[in-house]
Amino acid sequence: MTLRVLVTGGAGFIGSHTADALLGRGYRVRILDNLQPRVHPHGKPAYLSPDLEFIQGDATDRRALERALAGVDYVMHLAAYQDYLPDFSTFVHVNTESAALIFELIVAHRLPVRKVVFASSQAVAGEGRYRCEEHGVILPEQRSLEQLERGDWEIKCPECHRVMESLLIDESICRPHTAYGISKYAIEMLAGTLGGRYGIPTASMRYTYVQGSRNSFFNAYSGICRSFALRILNGKAPICYEDGAQLRDYVNVADVAQANVVAMEAPPNGHVVLNVGGGKPITVLQFADIILRACVSNLEPVVPGSFRVGDTRHTVSDISAMQRLGWSPAVPVEQSVREYLDWMSAYRDTRPYLEEAERVMQQQNVVRAATVRR
Repeated sequence: MTLRVLVTGGAGFIGSHTADALLGRGYRVRILDNLQPRVHPHGKPAYLSPDLEFIQGDATDRRALERALAGVDYVMHLAAYQDYLPDFSTFVHVNTESAALIFELIVAHRLPVRKVVFASSQAVAGEGRYRCEEHGVILPEQRSLEQLERGDWEIKCPECHRVMESLLIDESICRPHTAYGISKYAIEMLAGTLGGRYGIPTASMRYTYVQGSRNSFFNAYSGICRSFALRILNGKAPICYEDGAQLRDYVNVADVAQANVVAMEAPPNGHVVLNVGGGKPITVLQFADIILRACVSNLEPVVPGSFRVGDTRHTVSDISAMQRLGWSPAVPVEQSVREYLDWMSAYRDTRPYLEEAERVMQQQNVVRAATVRR
């Protein structure tokens, strides 16, 4: 008997690649997606395989989710709301309530679901871990708005105020400081509590900065590759926030899809949280150089001293738990950039998307200028 997997958010960036990976493993795949216009303004994407069973509906809608859950063996709950906009309640409604509803329906209808894999985020860890030479390992609070406004970017020891060294972030760290991160942490708590109570194995996947094809550039949240590529291809230099020295952990979407499948197929073991990252720290300025070379551009990155409210200083994951399951990232950042540029090349006249995203970010006061340049 061929097993069936439900992928919520299956028309999206990570969801569609995960659906493809599942099809490649011989599963039957059903996807549930509401085709949110800000992500899919042209409707159902052409890249979806004809071998998929597609249901258009919202993961927060009880009837749609009941229909989607019927007869499935596994659930990949990847549907999520992601944005920089300050509509805080939407994060909790879409991300957390939909996760709770999955458990509610499984329990109510006694569905024989073997495991549920949830999309979490490294945003759950907040600023992660740092080491002070004098005071040892510290879990810092988020940087204050006042600190950022004076252009003071580094994480400092709360005791001696020295700049601290960032450390790899493991799965034990849970200090979210955004509504998005809080909504994802709530999913992890629901998975551990309800999954344990009702005997439903679960895995929560903490993705870092996912890159690659199909990453929508119709909304501002889509990430650094979208932002830099849109600017460069429209003759504008990429803008690096803060001082461009932020460390990031970029991972290819195909590697993420494989990680999802590995976690799903792993022997049931209660609830597990798993970091999924690229395994290599790269600064924002280094990423800008990579994409400029890929675009064969003579432009140079601009570092105007602005910052984005809610950003972490450094985020690099400890991926050893996933590696123990036999998974490791295989796609280098340079290839992720090429894949995105190749995919984006099919679109023409992208300037309006760039201008609209930048207008919204400024209008919502998400991007701000430091008053002092250091």
